[in-house]
Amino acid sequence: MQRSASRPPLRFSTQTLLLQLGVVLLVVLLSAVVHAWLTYDRIGREAENQALTLARTVASDPSVRGEVLAISQQAGTPPPGELAAGPLMAAAEAARTRTGALFVVITDETGLRLAHPDPARLGEKVSTDPTEALAGGEVTTRNTGTLGPSAGAKVPVYAPGTDTVVGEVSVGYSMETVGQSVQRDIGPVAVTAAGALLAGVLASFLLRRRLQRLTLGLEPEEISTLVHDQVAVLQGVDDGVIGVSADGRISVFNAAAQRLLGQPDLAGSLWADAPVPGQLTALTLPDAEEADAIELVAGGRVLVASARKALHRREDLGWVVMLRDRTELQQLTRQLDAVGTMSTALRAQRHEFANQLHTIAGFMSIGQHQQAREYLARLAATGPLKFPVDQAELLQDPYLQAFVGAKGVEADERGVTLRIGPETLVRGQVTEPQDVTTVLGNLIDNAVNAAVAGTSADRWVELEVLDEPGDDGGTLHIVVADSGDGLGSGTDPEAVFAEGFTTAAGAAVPARAGGQGLGLALARQLARRRGGDVKVLEPGSAGGPGAVFMASLPRTTARINDLAREDNDA
Repeated sequence: MQRSASRPPLRFSTQTLLLQLGVVLLVVLLSAVVHAWLTYDRIGREAENQALTLARTVASDPSVRGEVLAISQQAGTPPPGELAAGPLMAAAEAARTRTGALFVVITDETGLRLAHPDPARLGEKVSTDPTEALAGGEVTTRNTGTLGPSAGAKVPVYAPGTDTVVGEVSVGYSMETVGQSVQRDIGPVAVTAAGALLAGVLASFLLRRRLQRLTLGLEPEEISTLVHDQVAVLQGVDDGVIGVSADGRISVFNAAAQRLLGQPDLAGSLWADAPVPGQLTALTLPDAEEADAIELVAGGRVLVASARKALHRREDLGWVVMLRDRTELQQLTRQLDAVGTMSTALRAQRHEFANQLHTIAGFMSIGQHQQAREYLARLAATGPLKFPVDQAELLQDPYLQAFVGAKGVEADERGVTLRIGPETLVRGQVTEPQDVTTVLGNLIDNAVNAAVAGTSADRWVELEVLDEPGDDGGTLHIVVADSGDGLGSGTDPEAVFAEGFTTAAGAAVPARAGGQGLGLALARQLARRRGGDVKVLEPGSAGGPGAVFMASLPRTTARINDLAREDNDA
């Protein structure tokens, strides 16, 4: 036995279309019925008023009043044959024929018919209650009598010259005639209803098409699932997600994007006017194409941004911009570079130290004890390890000594002399080595690159470091100068701090930002986040000396006695 396959449920748009069509059809039918009923009632009232007017006219006829009085005064009612040939019958039939009424009936004071369209009914009691009319009142009625349904009126007949009721006149118009009038009027109503129904069908179809386009053909269950998935994904990832719709408005701006860019939720605002770095908006220009990820600095963070077109069934939905935080990776990379540089320097110094030991061992083996003592004295005066940094002894902080010494080894390998300026004075110890490494390392690297690329035969980099004590930590002031060719006469000193700025192709300061255009921008933002700054003191000139940069880093040093006090408290 085969099971019948269950029918798939109707799509939501189809259900909506059918529901709208049903509503439109119901409204049109109800409107047509109400209009027909109102028309029927109006025509019926007009028939009642017309019947009332005719009944009054017949009842006020003096001959009718006198004839009804005369019959009422007789003993008994005349036979039907006599009534049929009498003047009342003639007057009633003349009025009925002239006006097209269904009937004109005249009765005596007991309700017996004295005139009727059907002679056989003469002398009989009327089929409808004449009590109210015989009591002196006028009444309009819709009844079904011996001649069929009718809309009529009953009016009393008074004796001539008195207020005595001697009979009544009943006039009626056929309701079938009223129905025919309604049928004639129902034609325009039907045409109007059909037009309204057609317009409703067309509007429902267009609304269905728009609904499908707005929902991308998805069902409500699918949309609900997508919304739940979107919320879960957007709020559950550490990457920033920015959705830009096809009309240029921000549709998605998740919490990670707000945190990375330091902005509130910008959903609903124009993407072109959003307070975000220009590199991001440039990724989604109308003529932009999907490109590789770019690096930029925003809010003191190094971000990697990429943009992808969002398409659904070939429909352009806009752009999706992804942001990834690479700040910690950049800091770790710089720390590893510093460690690698120091390791290389120490490896070179290890060879020098081994040579010194071999020299001492040689003096001892040949019995030259005095020369060995003099050699050891010289080593004790200069230190067993010597970095190629002039006046390195001016740096009292061990961290600065090691880091600058390693940079000196690296600069020496490239033919650049790194020296410490005479104004250098550091009395405290560095408490924020990561920030100091980032700023100082960038400035020294840029200066070494500038000296190598410069036209001066004497290649050097001069570093001056000064710490200024403070209540909440000392401020480290750093000044770096080089022998390069400067920034160039056409370069704005502030432009070198823009993300992506580099003059690697020119004769000025190539690779000022490590070849990526991020170093100086990151250093300035890091310094400003601490309340300091990085700026250009001198732009330099062609042939040397080169540019002079100064950095101030608040709360990065502490006095030695303060550190000792903290250790004792701990």
